[in-house]
Amino acid sequence: MAPKKQPYVCRGCHRVVDGESCVMCGSSNLTQDWAGYLVIIDPKHSDIAKKMNVDTPGRVALKVR
Repeated sequence: MAPKKQPYVCRGCHRVVDGESCVMCGSSNLTQDWAGYLVIIDPKHSDIAKKMNVDTPGRVALKVR
């Protein structure tokens, strides 16, 4: 079985992206050098989302290099 390719993360807003640019901020400055992520489902009621200044649902990387 082939190893799974790690997805790209936007260096600007830390969103995990599927394409060649970030749909949230429009940046094409992406990296595969990141660690850990959260899945924010309901940012209005999430203390973690508020602490990280995330106001839209989605996957967010914790550490981006």
